[in-house]
Amino acid sequence: MAAEVGKKFETKNVKITTKSHVMPNKKLGRRECQLVTFDLPYLAFYYNQKLLFYKGNDFEDMVGKLKDGLSVVLEDFYQLAGKLGNDEEGVFRVEFDDEMDGVEIVEAIAEGIEIADLTVEEGASTLKDLIPYNGVLNLEGVHRPLFAVQLTKLKDGLAMGCAFNHAILDGTSTWHFMSSWAEICGGAESISVPPFLDRTKSRNTRLKLDLSAPPDPLSTKSNGVAKPEPQIREKVFKFSEADIDKIKSKINANPPSDGSKPFSTFQSLSVHIWRHVTHARELKPEDYTVFTVFADCRKRVDPPMPESYFGNLIQAVFTVTAAGLLAAHPPEFGASMIQKAIEMHNAKAIEERNKEWESSPKIFQFKDAGVNCVAVGSSPRFKVYDVDFGFGKPECVRSGSNNRFDGMVYLYQGKSGGRSIDVEISLEAGTMERLEKDKEFLMEV
Repeated sequence: MAAEVGKKFETKNVKITTKSHVMPNKKLGRRECQLVTFDLPYLAFYYNQKLLFYKGNDFEDMVGKLKDGLSVVLEDFYQLAGKLGNDEEGVFRVEFDDEMDGVEIVEAIAEGIEIADLTVEEGASTLKDLIPYNGVLNLEGVHRPLFAVQLTKLKDGLAMGCAFNHAILDGTSTWHFMSSWAEICGGAESISVPPFLDRTKSRNTRLKLDLSAPPDPLSTKSNGVAKPEPQIREKVFKFSEADIDKIKSKINANPPSDGSKPFSTFQSLSVHIWRHVTHARELKPEDYTVFTVFADCRKRVDPPMPESYFGNLIQAVFTVTAAGLLAAHPPEFGASMIQKAIEMHNAKAIEERNKEWESSPKIFQFKDAGVNCVAVGSSPRFKVYDVDFGFGKPECVRSGSNNRFDGMVYLYQGKSGGRSIDVEISLEAGTMERLEKDKEFLMEV
């Protein structure tokens, strides 16, 4: 397992030069789309941020190509050029009309900074100035664009910082949009897979939510008294194809006697992370630890939805055990728990979860993933390194600093391809320091 090394840099060198907006290429008229039960819990999350780096010398040409392509792809993905609103009954929806501002484009310059300075293994907090909408809640989409992009000129290329309103789309939809935008910029006249835009086919319960802005989940005050906020560090751990194969084969060497399926790559890597993070936290044996995965429900709901369904169609799946049990048993113990929890999350379980939520709506805050948790977002299935706008594949793909907390994990396809996986982890500083020295976790033994 390896980590890339880069030089330190100061993001205060980033200077914003212009702001503009992009709308669909043609008039579409008034469009409205109700948000559904799968979307609403995320209103108090922050905008979801992604950061991609591209090599190139002609910044103006790259920006022009991206804007032109965006105006075409928004004809299909027009919801990203809209705003959040409410209908006459107070039900949240996405609203679009031709008089809106559209997608916000920020152009910036940081010419003294090279891509190599930015593709370091250390954290997203140092990359903040390259991505818009830091600390902006999705609920603010009633008066802000639902999608914003910052294009920053670097010494040897371009940084593309994207902020998506998480109340209107999940990771699958995010990367469907990004790959479609890249298709158009690459010369296609139309996108190969149009988005499926009717969310009410997945759920049609109309819910009125009485929402004011929720308390800031990053607030350090409790009953007016300031609490010390733990220092969170982020780091990318790069697992090669050989590392992944080794982790998976080791965990499948002793298959469960109940005849269950072999553990998948995801389940094998997940329990590897869960066990070693739990060990690094130095929990007491009786302390609970939760593993959370945001499962894609497109093929789990009844009737199934197409892969191109545009919106949120995810639900959190929880597994809990005592830290002592997780450590005392071999890895297949935890892997089996994760496997069973995911398999049990079928159409019936999804329906029950939706009904429970609709009877007593709870707007999640991004930290509501469980005690001593490891929570996995994103997926190595997303072909993030295939997003080529006509100037080559990205040099690096990262998540921004929004929606991060102690135990948040993002999994990405590794740049080297094949079965390699990049693991972005946010942990309290002391825990991270211990994890960095764990040779078993790093696959160095």
